[in-house]
Amino acid sequence: MPAKPPPTPFHPRNRHQGRYDFTGLITACPQLREHVIEKVSGEPSIDFADPAAVLIFNRALLRFQYGIEHWNIPAGYLCPAIPGRADYLHGLADLLAAGNAGVVPRGLGVRVLDIGVGANCVYPMLGSCEYGWQFVGSEVDPEALKSAQAIVDANPSLRSAVELRWQAQRGQIFAGLIQAGERFELSMCNPPFHASAAEAAAASQRKWRNLGKTAANSSAPALNFGGQDAELWCTGGEASFLKRMLKESVQYGRQVAWFSTLVSKSGRLADLYKQLDKLKVLEVHTGEMAQGQKQSRWVAWRFF
Repeated sequence: MPAKPPPTPFHPRNRHQGRYDFTGLITACPQLREHVIEKVSGEPSIDFADPAAVLIFNRALLRFQYGIEHWNIPAGYLCPAIPGRADYLHGLADLLAAGNAGVVPRGLGVRVLDIGVGANCVYPMLGSCEYGWQFVGSEVDPEALKSAQAIVDANPSLRSAVELRWQAQRGQIFAGLIQAGERFELSMCNPPFHASAAEAAAASQRKWRNLGKTAANSSAPALNFGGQDAELWCTGGEASFLKRMLKESVQYGRQVAWFSTLVSKSGRLADLYKQLDKLKVLEVHTGEMAQGQKQSRWVAWRFF
């Protein structure tokens, strides 16, 4: 009997299974050709330690697999890993399906709030393309908001599906953003993980070393693949941000069916569950994700 193949690290509906189709990617985005390298095995790839190559690779992925014709981000802003971001969305879709006779609800009737949409606008793009959902994206950084709006304006398929709002109060998450009478099926968030710029830079340097890039052999930037302050760190770090999010979610429990967030480290889960228990939430779900050696997770909760 042949050995069973190892389980795929991606969600079954994730479009990024197996090897990348570089022929299709280059056809969709010819600019990618100049960044393609050959691995020892002879397979095509890119240098994932090269921010310029990663940006063009993302542009090719979005155009080839999602029909997003125009995508760009300003220099220095976070360049997301598309496959992993897609897994978060697919996990939340399963959560909605569990309350809908196993069928993922689709269409503009499903409203999603993306906390910290970023200059890249990644979740509204993917969620709109995959499920036709309607998104409201919030952002505290005016330049990031301007970039996200440019992406929406440049892609007709997004114009009726994505609304962007400026969160004027950096210390608030839902307050001042969710309007009276509004209802969302989901909220989602990729929170700032670090407690300071120095901590974010140190984490980035560890990533560079893991990619074989050091100050001695490359001109690696301080931050891996970009990222501004609001994207990477906040006072108190992720733990403080999540505590504020949980506290504010109580006030909006009847307007958001499911709150959710990414959680960077599994060691934070126990304290997170304890806080949710104190808030007397009705239900909590945790979704595990793994791409290569990277382990991540999302946590969702609801009050009613």
